[in-house]
Amino acid sequence: MTETKKHLTWSPWRTIVAFGVVSLLADLVYEGARSITGPLLASLGASAFVVGVVTGAGEAAALVLRLFFGTLADRTGRYWSLTIIGYGLTAVSVPLLAITPFIGAAGLAVACSLILVERTGKAVRSPSKSALLAVAAREVGRGRGFGVHKALDQVGSFAGPLIVAAAVAVTASIWPALAILAIPGAAAMVVLVIVRAHLTLPSEATTEQTAIPRPATIPVDPSGLPRSFYRFAGATGLATAGLVSFGLIGFHLVDDDLTSTGTVPVIYALAMASGAVAALATGWVYDRLGGRVLLALPALVSVVPALVFAVHIWMVLVGVAVWGVAVGLQDSTVKALVADLVPSTRLAGAYGTFAAVQGGAAILGGAAAGYLYSRSLPLLVAAVAVAQVASLALLLSVRRDAPVE
Repeated sequence: MTETKKHLTWSPWRTIVAFGVVSLLADLVYEGARSITGPLLASLGASAFVVGVVTGAGEAAALVLRLFFGTLADRTGRYWSLTIIGYGLTAVSVPLLAITPFIGAAGLAVACSLILVERTGKAVRSPSKSALLAVAAREVGRGRGFGVHKALDQVGSFAGPLIVAAAVAVTASIWPALAILAIPGAAAMVVLVIVRAHLTLPSEATTEQTAIPRPATIPVDPSGLPRSFYRFAGATGLATAGLVSFGLIGFHLVDDDLTSTGTVPVIYALAMASGAVAALATGWVYDRLGGRVLLALPALVSVVPALVFAVHIWMVLVGVAVWGVAVGLQDSTVKALVADLVPSTRLAGAYGTFAAVQGGAAILGGAAAGYLYSRSLPLLVAAVAVAQVASLALLLSVRRDAPVE
């Protein structure tokens, strides 16, 4: 049973910006919390192993569970219900972390559970939200639409940890910083409900006016998704596997005495700023040149290891900026091509499948990078380069099926 129909009474740009504001506010909440999760768990008696297991399980849940919730959205048509539930889980679970220091021995277990609930909320909402955004952005260009949304999202990613840091500095305690995040969480829910009243559902976007034009000759597998989509998922999965994590970059910065621990978040902010600019720029180019702009992704990923693991800080900073550009391209313009490759009624499932592939690739790539970093940096650089050659080959094979070309 599908949800009640709504009419698109806002302009597409107004809708996109409103969605961006929701993401900005939500990022203030969960990125702010993630910046202090380790110290919070440690204060509750967790070991480094427990912190690693909980945070790792949370990130895996946030990615892999999207496969289920994306398919669920397409089958039931309840895109808005899942979007609202997902954001609601984040808005509620993060501020509740503030009570964990006051409930004694149960504090650690409750904190671990709430962290997993928050990451599950991310999985619940992301495929449906991306499908809704794809519908709104079609009229103005999906590249620009996803780019503007990502830029606003990055503002929250940058500001959330700074707000938490300021609150901890003023109060000399962690729990007030978590409690204050209830304010942007509530604001996100209010804005989301307002947007809900002004946007059609993806299931309605199958009319002749709104359906994605698709050549009849594109081969489709039994899941209803074109084979070109799976090639594209594989290409971006290889790029994700090759894009070393910022955690490893930060480790290198401190371990090699290139900078102090306190400076690492500032360098991370540089990456976030680069990503925001890249999302806007590549989105604009995508709407004019089509999927060929994504051919730059393997090249960007391949040069990152040689730069970020250098022994000179200026080379590392250049590498971090390139890393941010690659992340911005992956998290925005890539989603635009997904929407242009698959039918409107399969968007949420496609985004869920896509995220699951990226999640698996991130886990394997992160483990491989960590292993090679401590043994042979030249081998790490070479391995990433080989993976990106394969990624480029898959991207070239996708171009002929992309309807935006």
